Amino acid sequence: MTQTLAAAPAASPAAPTTRTRRLLRAAAVLACLPYVGLKVAWMAGSRVGVPEGSPLLEHPVTMAVANGITVLMDCCVIVLALMLTLPWGRRVPAWLPAFPVWVATGLLAPITAGFPLLLLTRVFTGGGAGSGPKEPFLDEWVFVLVYTGFIVQGIALGALFVLYARERWGHLWRGRMWDLPVRSLGTAPRVVAVVGGVLALFPAAVRLYWACGGTGGLSEGRVADRTSDFYVLEGMYVVFLVAAVTGSVLLAFRRARVLPVAVPLALVWVCAGAVACWGGWMMFGTLSGTDDPADRATPMMLLTYSAQMITGLLLASVGAHFLARRSATTPRPS
Repeated sequence: MTQTLAAAPAASPAAPTTRTRRLLRAAAVLACLPYVGLKVAWMAGSRVGVPEGSPLLEHPVTMAVANGITVLMDCCVIVLALMLTLPWGRRVPAWLPAFPVWVATGLLAPITAGFPLLLLTRVFTGGGAGSGPKEPFLDEWVFVLVYTGFIVQGIALGALFVLYARERWGHLWRGRMWDLPVRSLGTAPRVVAVVGGVLALFPAAVRLYWACGGTGGLSEGRVADRTSDFYVLEGMYVVFLVAAVTGSVLLAFRRARVLPVAVPLALVWVCAGAVACWGGWMMFGTLSGTDDPADRATPMMLLTYSAQMITGLLLASVGAHFLARRSATTPRPS
C-alpha cells in the first residue's frame, strides 16, 4: 500500500479536532489498556488469568518475546489514534497512516465480526461440537476483556480513519462505478485479480472443508481441540476470501457499475487485509514451535495459511493500483 497514495496531493489544512474525534480517540486509547496491562503483567512474571496447565507456561522465553511484540502492536494503535486526530497527522507522508491502518484493519476486522458471532453460537451450542480443548489456555474472562477491547479499538480506529481519509483522499472514491473509464485501470490489475481469484480457491476450499467437519490436513492436536468456535472461524475466513475476490474483480473489470466506487474498494481494503494479515499471523504462530508433535502444524496447514496470505496481498494490490491510478488522473477539488 506504500505506493497507493504516495502521489496524492498535499493534505488540506488541518481540520479542527472535533468532539466526535476526541471521543473516538479516547475510546481507542482506553481500549488498549486492558490488553497492554495483561501483557506487561505476564512479562513481569504474573500468572493472572493463566490457569495451571496452560500451554502458555511451557515456553516462557518464547511467550515473553511474543508478548513484547503484541504490546508494541497495540501501542501502535495509540500512535495511530493520535496521528489521525492531531494536526501533525495530516502532514505526514501518505503511506505512514495508510499501511499500518490497513494492517490493523486486517487484524481487527475478523475479531470485530467473529467474536460476537462466537458468543451467539455458544448460546445455541453450549460451545460444543467436538471434545473441546484438552487443557485450558486462558481464563474465560481474559478472552471477554481482551476481545471486547479489540472490538472497541477496531470500531474507533476505523471511524477515525474514515474521517481522516475522507478529508485527505475522499475525491478518489467519489461517484459510481459507471463514472469510471472502462479501460482506465490497465491489463495488469485484471491479471492480478484473476490470479488472486484462482489462488483463493485453494485456501477457501480447504477452510470450507474444515468448517464442514473435515479433518484431513489438520494436526492431531487441532482435531482434538475443535469446538464450535473452530467451525465458525473457518467459515468466516471463507466469507472474507470470497468478499476480497469479489471486490477486486469489481474494481479490475468495472462490474456492477451501479455500485458506488467506495463499496468494492472497501471490500478490498477490509477483506483482503483480513485474508493477508491473518494468513501471515497464523503462519507466524505455526512457526513458533511446540514440544508436542501432535500440535505441530501439518504441511497442509502451512500451505493453506501461506496461500491465504499471498492471495490477500495480490487482491490488495488491485485496490492499491486503483487508488494510485485514480490519484494521478483525478484532480483534487479545491
